[in-house]
Amino acid sequence: MRARNRVLKIDFAPRSVRRAWFHIHPAVLALAGVGLLLCAGAAFGGWQLAAQKREREHQLQHLQARVAAMSARPVEVTKAAIPEAQATFVNGAIRQLNLPWRELQDAVLTATPRTVALIAMEPDAGKRILKITAETKNSDDMVAYVEGLKEQESFTSVMLSRHEINEQDPNRPLRFQLEATWLAR
Repeated sequence: MRARNRVLKIDFAPRSVRRAWFHIHPAVLALAGVGLLLCAGAAFGGWQLAAQKREREHQLQHLQARVAAMSARPVEVTKAAIPEAQATFVNGAIRQLNLPWRELQDAVLTATPRTVALIAMEPDAGKRILKITAETKNSDDMVAYVEGLKEQESFTSVMLSRHEINEQDPNRPLRFQLEATWLAR
């Protein structure tokens, strides 16, 4: 018969914490350390989330208080006396800003033939009159241009206000000015 070699563990020392740590496998200790680090990280993340939640709740309460305060008190509008001259000036500026520029420009350009050169367009919003200054080579083109503007739907009337021949220019163009009244819309 063969004798087996068996290791007998005989330990008569009293049990203690130090002895228990000594007998724990190092892999178990490493896993316990990793577990402790994971728990610490989760606790820190939870603490940060709780702090963010408290901050958001504080902001929400602050905004709700502001909304309640703004809706509770009526808005007071102070009535300031505006001098007549200033009111007239402001109303005139508003009329100028509300000019139907695109419509007027399209109507004038549609009626303008190649034989007529536009020099200026000056609107008067108060009277709804557009003063047009242009040049052409002869009076027939000028009359045709005035008739063409009269056919435009944007204008109620078109009148030739003045005309002259530019003697200083070697081509001697005919410069004329007309007034077109536009429709109020």
